Amino acid sequence: MVDAEIVRIEGGVVAMRDDRVQRQWQTELKPFCMSRFQVTQDIYSAVVGTNPATFDGTRNPIENVSWYEAIAFCNLLSVAAGLDPSYLVGVNKDDVVVNKNANGYRLPSDAEWQFAALGGLAQPRYGEIDQIAWYKANSGAQTHQVGLKSANQYGLFDMLGNVWEWCFDIYDAEVYGTYRVFRGGGWNDPERGCLATNRRRSHPTYGIDDVGFRLARNA
Repeated sequence: MVDAEIVRIEGGVVAMRDDRVQRQWQTELKPFCMSRFQVTQDIYSAVVGTNPATFDGTRNPIENVSWYEAIAFCNLLSVAAGLDPSYLVGVNKDDVVVNKNANGYRLPSDAEWQFAALGGLAQPRYGEIDQIAWYKANSGAQTHQVGLKSANQYGLFDMLGNVWEWCFDIYDAEVYGTYRVFRGGGWNDPERGCLATNRRRSHPTYGIDDVGFRLARNA
C-alpha cells in the first residue's frame, strides 16, 4: 500500500489575491490534511501503471500529468486504500462532482494550498530560496528527488520549486473557461516565481514538464 505521508493542518483564515485583476479576498478554512511530499514517479506508476514523466528519477516528482489525470490518480489511490473517492467525473470530463464528505484523497483547494505553503508565516517564502527550493538558478534544468530541501513550518517539503502543483479550483471561468490553478513555482522559474502567493493557470487536459501535484484529504 502506498504511504502518502499525510500531515494534519489546523484551519484558519488565509488572505488571497489575484494581481491580474487587482482583487483581494479572505477564505476561512476548516482543518485539512496535506501530503509531506509532491507525488513521486514511483508512487504514481505503482497506482496508475504508467510513468509519463519527462525526467528520470523514481523519487522525483511526477510531472507531465494533466489536471484530469491528477484527479483520476486521487480516485484510484482512494479506492486502493479502501477510502471513499472524492470525485465523480461525468461523460463530459468538465462535469466533475466533488463528494465533500469523502475521506479519500483529493487535490488541495487554491486557498488550502496557499495556507499550507505559508506554513503559518506572513511572508510569501518560508526560508532562504536556495535552502527550500529547486528553481532556475540551482536546478540544472531538471526536477530533483523530493525532500532534499528544507521543509516549511508545517513539515511540508518542496512547496516552492521543483514542480508547480495542480489545485482543484478553476482560475477564472468568465475569462479562461475550465483552466485550473497551479501553484508554487518550478525547476525552470526564476526566484521571483517561487512564492506562496503566486497563482498560474493551464487547461486541465495539458501535461507540462514542470507541473505535478500533491495530495490533500479532509481532516
